[in-house]
Amino acid sequence: FYGPRLRSAGLTPPQTNLEVFQARMPFTLKHELAADQRTYPPYGTNLTFPLERYTRFHQTSATTGVPMRWLDTPESWEAMLDNWIRVYQAAGVKGSDRIFFAFSFGPFLGFWTAFEAGARLGCLCLPGGGLSSLARLQVILDNRATVLCLTPTYAIRLAEAAAEEKVDLTGTSVRTLIVAGEPGGSLPQMRRRIVQLWHGARVVDHHGMTETGPVSYECPARPGVLHVMEMSYLAEVIDPASGQPASSGSTGELVLTTLTRTGSPVLRYRTGDLVKPAPPSTCACGSSELALEGGILGRSDDMVIIRGGNLHPSAVEEVVWSVDGVAEYRVEVRTNRALAELNLKVEARPGVVGKASLARRLESALRAAFNLRIPVTLVPRGTLPRFELKAKRWVRLPEDGPPLIRRKKKKTKGRKRKQSR
Repeated sequence: FYGPRLRSAGLTPPQTNLEVFQARMPFTLKHELAADQRTYPPYGTNLTFPLERYTRFHQTSATTGVPMRWLDTPESWEAMLDNWIRVYQAAGVKGSDRIFFAFSFGPFLGFWTAFEAGARLGCLCLPGGGLSSLARLQVILDNRATVLCLTPTYAIRLAEAAAEEKVDLTGTSVRTLIVAGEPGGSLPQMRRRIVQLWHGARVVDHHGMTETGPVSYECPARPGVLHVMEMSYLAEVIDPASGQPASSGSTGELVLTTLTRTGSPVLRYRTGDLVKPAPPSTCACGSSELALEGGILGRSDDMVIIRGGNLHPSAVEEVVWSVDGVAEYRVEVRTNRALAELNLKVEARPGVVGKASLARRLESALRAAFNLRIPVTLVPRGTLPRFELKAKRWVRLPEDGPPLIRRKKKKTKGRKRKQSR
């Protein structure tokens, strides 16, 4: 996969250095990796070693298309476990902790690396696969789990399930929730909501990808700031439109080159994650690694155009969670004469005072934030779906409208593929 690209760019030792690499090496795009796997099934040609050297198989969650398969050698796997141990250490996790993993494992990379790294750190690791929310709560309480690993959305859902089943969480041993999988882990309003539901437990964010492995850990001194593990990644932040380095202090797209995952590397991979890098300095925590203010702010390909304005789902989510009383929500995008319109449906939390005015208060908050009138409808509790993995709260109606997600056009041969939703 990379041999022809490197030779075409003239990147051969000993002439190559970092400056030359960043100037000449083209970006790697997700659809190029996916196309390679379709052309050379099942694993593609981005494999450094003979197939017999690989011992681990995983695949992406396919939230933006067909899942990609990913293989790792024992050496690459150990490098990713080292990164996960850094995530744990930054979160204050010690060998005496008991970690509960609140998800069904499946083929997704993050679950397995987190579990094995916890065991290597000396923790008692409690798997939660194949269990209902009530059964998971029982395991957490019975085994006095001190750390939970889960998505931000499921952290809220699990606490809701406890309230529904009359399970008292006030006496729980949980003191830390390590969240990932969604931008919500660094959103102040969502963090506050999780802390409230889990009676003061600390929320710690981090992020990673199947294609790269664990990428960042939350700064111990500055909540909501993620440090990129630069011993394992060459990180760049670019302007998504031009591909040039983003100007200082501006938001851009994170580009990563893996340095330790040598079995299936990615070079200058456009992650699609929008970030705001802090100015280079030594952080209060002592790290000089790249700091991302506010964590992952959203996705470069998730922008929605509403009446000429650009809207990111993470920005809408921040406003929704800022309005007290919201239990769950869904965004519906309708098309009318080629124009996209948003409508929100929300459920109120049980016992919320002023439930009848919740929709009105949320409409006002959205209008103040975006200068848009976005209708909000209050629906009965239990109407909207709950999520264990990545939440899918944006729904397109009807099917024949313009694209909900603004994506780059790709040239396709033969029959036109339907856009994934």
